Amino acid sequence: MTDDTSRLMQGTPPTGDAVVGMHNWSTYPHLRWGFLHTREVVPTARIERGDGPVLELPRAERDLAAIAFEAAGERTTVGDMLARSYTDGFLVLHGGRIVFETYGPGMTPRTTHLLQSVSKSIGGTAAGVVIGEGRLTPSTLVTDVLPELAGTSFEGATVRHVLDMRTGTAYDETYDDPRSDVFLTEVLAGWRPWEGEPPVANVYEQIATLGNARAHGDVFDYRSILTELLGWMLERATGERYPELISRTIWSQIGAEQDADITIRHGITLPDGGICVTLRDLGRFALMHLREGAADGRQVVPREWIMDTRDGDAESRAAFAQTGDEEWAPGGLYRNQWWVLKPGAEYTGLGIHGQFAYVNVPADLVCVKLSTWPTPLDDDFSAATIAASRAIAEALAD
Repeated sequence: MTDDTSRLMQGTPPTGDAVVGMHNWSTYPHLRWGFLHTREVVPTARIERGDGPVLELPRAERDLAAIAFEAAGERTTVGDMLARSYTDGFLVLHGGRIVFETYGPGMTPRTTHLLQSVSKSIGGTAAGVVIGEGRLTPSTLVTDVLPELAGTSFEGATVRHVLDMRTGTAYDETYDDPRSDVFLTEVLAGWRPWEGEPPVANVYEQIATLGNARAHGDVFDYRSILTELLGWMLERATGERYPELISRTIWSQIGAEQDADITIRHGITLPDGGICVTLRDLGRFALMHLREGAADGRQVVPREWIMDTRDGDAESRAAFAQTGDEEWAPGGLYRNQWWVLKPGAEYTGLGIHGQFAYVNVPADLVCVKLSTWPTPLDDDFSAATIAASRAIAEALAD
């Protein structure tokens, strides 16, 4: 489905419901304009692409819209899925070539789009570079990197626990509840308004106030605040600000066409969801994963880290198996800030409102989808997107 957003931010000046601002930019129906113009609503820092060559993506177009598949008990097609699920952009790379590319209203190949939690997968990949440089290890204690968290709930937690979201941290991830922890995180990040003064000054102070719901290490539990903690640790370990870190380790190395952005407030970025990129550049990032950490023949991320992300280990699989997520990804896991649907073969970055960076190793396939679903989570849209990607992989194998 598409929305008529042409009225938004129109007029001199725009008035009433046509105005998109911090009060409504991430909620329907204003979020399409907001996700495509994030830097006009929330302050952002630049993630530079550097001065290296752009990685060319040869074209070998195929008509994939008519491919049929079944999802949520219904027979549908790729084209119908794209039309129904508020698609802003959809890109398919097969064998490193663009075989399908389409854009929705307001988005072009040069438009950056908010990634929401696909941003986490970029951060988890950068962590692999930093660990490969010897500046951290997965077994490093959080409190060894950030001594100011000594005596807090993160005593005994490791970098691995944070990467795989297996700390015991109590954190309410209910996106639309003003009383939730994640709502406060977005207030502190400058994404949402707050009446009066918030209880803490910034996200790092919020991290220090959190308690634990269980012991560290045992259970996977998805909480965005752990990616903020990961970003903080990466900054401390390298001495680099997060935008410069992501530029150095990832964005300047993959042949991106354009600079990316990340939202920032009071000098603190939002690694869990604040990165904005173009559709093709997200495709280049996923293609680097498909190529085992290499881009244009150069190793960007240690191959061992990519293999670890795809395969995980017995502990991460056991932690995932104890959760309801096992139902939609049986035998899967969460590893290094990626959702592994089929270990060794199929994994994806996921973001609310319909963001996907899907990698299918056996099919030599990447599918990238940027969307503005009206609700943060939609099980039917999510299932249809994964099913469509698998159907495309099967069709291209013929």
